[in-house]
Amino acid sequence: MTSGLPCPLCEGPERRGALDRTLRVLAVDDEAPALEDLVYLLRSDPRVGHVEAVTDATKALRTLHRAMDAGQPVDAVFLDIRMPGLDGLDLARVLSRFAQPPPIVFVTAHQEPAVEAFELKALDYLLKPVRAERLAESVHRIVHEVLDSKTAEPPAAAPPAEKAPDVGDEVIPVELGGITRFIRLADIRYVEAHGDYARLHTATGSGLVRAALNGLEERWRSAGFVRIHRSHLVSLGHIDELRLEDGHLSVNIGGAVLPVSRRHARHLRQLLVRRNRQPS
Repeated sequence: MTSGLPCPLCEGPERRGALDRTLRVLAVDDEAPALEDLVYLLRSDPRVGHVEAVTDATKALRTLHRAMDAGQPVDAVFLDIRMPGLDGLDLARVLSRFAQPPPIVFVTAHQEPAVEAFELKALDYLLKPVRAERLAESVHRIVHEVLDSKTAEPPAAAPPAEKAPDVGDEVIPVELGGITRFIRLADIRYVEAHGDYARLHTATGSGLVRAALNGLEERWRSAGFVRIHRSHLVSLGHIDELRLEDGHLSVNIGGAVLPVSRRHARHLRQLLVRRNRQPS
């Protein structure tokens, strides 16, 4: 049975050719029945190819980071508002600081937070129980959002200074003694490999994320992170000094002395020299 709503992927050859794939979306709701209903409706839409479902904001952040690491970021997040711990509005604020924040569609039983939701630049606001026709409208908007982002590359006369703060403001969830806390990328001094995990070190402590060092190196290169050893990734801006002792190179970052392998030594020196030559 069809809803009778226009399908933006089926509006003629120019629209069909503009978006050459189905959408990847994330659904977040702490109530299992509501989440199951939402996932069912999303999977019933032919424009949606992959739906990931999680029950809280922390799992949502992990899922989003994994997707970015895999080079397959989600196209939109369908997000409940009233959840224990970090609620939907809190999560939306965190996501707004991503370098490329995903569009958000709030899905809630409450009308009161609508004004605040749209102040956070929500793409849409759905009231539970969600109707299939209304959800189809949201998917329609997401398709257009994806198409607009494709045609917006490259941005017209965008100031180069705008991108760096966005990258540094990215927020990462880390595990610390059974507690998840959120740290800014700009506060990370260095990263240490721990098997399938990576330990992120800041001035106030450290925490674990499930990520490979290779993936973090690629993803955070534009934020000034560089590989110095197979076990360490460091932020150039946090290096206090470069040491050469008995033919072995190391860096001092906040009192932590980290070895620099020979294969990375030359590249590190070049980056530091280049950075120090830049006008302040």
